[in-house]
Amino acid sequence: MTITFHLNGEEVSLPDISPTTTLLDWLREDRGLTGTKEGCNEGDCGACTVMVTDQGGHKALNACILFLPQLHGKSVRTVEGAAGPDGQLHPVQEAMVDLHGSQCGFCTPGFVMSMATAHANGATDHDDQLAGNLCRCTGYAPIIRAAKAAEEAPVPSWIKDDSSFIFSEISRGEVADRGAEPPTSLRPTCADELATAYAARPDATLIAGATDVGLWVTKSLRDLDDVIFLDGCTDLKDITVTEDEVRFGAMVDMNRVRDTLAPLHSSYAEMVRRYASQQVRGAATIGGNIANGSPIGDNPPALIALGATLHLRQGETRRALPIEDFFIDYGKQARAPGEFVAAVSFPRQPDSLRVYKISKRFDQDISAVLGAFNVTVVNGSVTAARIAFGGMAGIPKRASHVEAALIGKAWTAETVAAAQAMFDKDFTPLTDMRASSHYRLETARGLLARYFADLNGETTHVLEVN
Repeated sequence: MTITFHLNGEEVSLPDISPTTTLLDWLREDRGLTGTKEGCNEGDCGACTVMVTDQGGHKALNACILFLPQLHGKSVRTVEGAAGPDGQLHPVQEAMVDLHGSQCGFCTPGFVMSMATAHANGATDHDDQLAGNLCRCTGYAPIIRAAKAAEEAPVPSWIKDDSSFIFSEISRGEVADRGAEPPTSLRPTCADELATAYAARPDATLIAGATDVGLWVTKSLRDLDDVIFLDGCTDLKDITVTEDEVRFGAMVDMNRVRDTLAPLHSSYAEMVRRYASQQVRGAATIGGNIANGSPIGDNPPALIALGATLHLRQGETRRALPIEDFFIDYGKQARAPGEFVAAVSFPRQPDSLRVYKISKRFDQDISAVLGAFNVTVVNGSVTAARIAFGGMAGIPKRASHVEAALIGKAWTAETVAAAQAMFDKDFTPLTDMRASSHYRLETARGLLARYFADLNGETTHVLEVN
């Protein structure tokens, strides 16, 4: 396959590349662009941050877990391209110099590219925008001051120009003279092409955002012989919100999921903000998170609590099932060979959903326990309850005994206390490095009490409690 994209304003065409070559390795080893640093090599530290521009706009992404085929048809800016062609510094670079934002300098290129991306998008929530960038010298204060100082500066023309290069996928019958090749089975351009390719090669590894699969390559050093990249499937990136339903295509990234959820289920949206950095949320997809099948994945419990439906496809065969039925056992999902997640949907409903994430580090950490609660109370009595947890079993799982102890009862502290005793019947959690079995069970009981207080109007958020 030939990959064509723009790098710092110049077109690059790469024939016969290895599909699992990371952008970071290629930049440093093949192009000599060593400003993009290798730190953690797993998407946590932000030292390798670059700006990627596509039809959805500008994104700050981690080059260490981006494979080159994911860049086809896009524009990439590294720190070497943050300045203009005549050497004029980007406004955030000027502010970093003026306000002494650079310490040892190792992390600075990543900070600059995150700041430049936020600046291009008009984003001023700097703590969130820079949460995925680590400064080992603890120079955060001058960096934040620099980001604020650059807010009003106009977006440089060379950054705006990146949007003029990006192109939509070229169909087999419309190969343009720009040198780009037609789609291949390695990078299908729609769900129909994906279905055909995956049915023919059901053992292939599907790569969506690569925020997990990227680590298979960079950390586990796995050789992925057969891969299919899903980023070109634009029809899997659709979001539909109607009066009755919310539907996310499998390739919708988590930043777009968060934006869609914010006015509908704010607690779920806040959890999405916490569970990954801007860079990871911009690449990670909701379908990939579900299909991964992790027992500590943060999306499935929330979706289970919302009564979500998972939409699967195998060739021309399509089916739908309740999302909780997708998870069978640890590492095992109800997905046939050649079958892929196409979308997930849930019914529109009043917002009684609360999603509580418990982790050692407040932001961007793996959950020890995640509880999602969705209880309907009518005239003081519980008429429906959907409660699901991650981190409490080998799969995301409903607390069916707890639900049964609530439904039909008065919504009172006494009812909640009785239901808390049912957690032992629903879960036998493991003890691991994140938490003990006892801690997980006690936390689950406490979260039900927190939910009761939350729905009764009490302040329960850790950042709001005095």
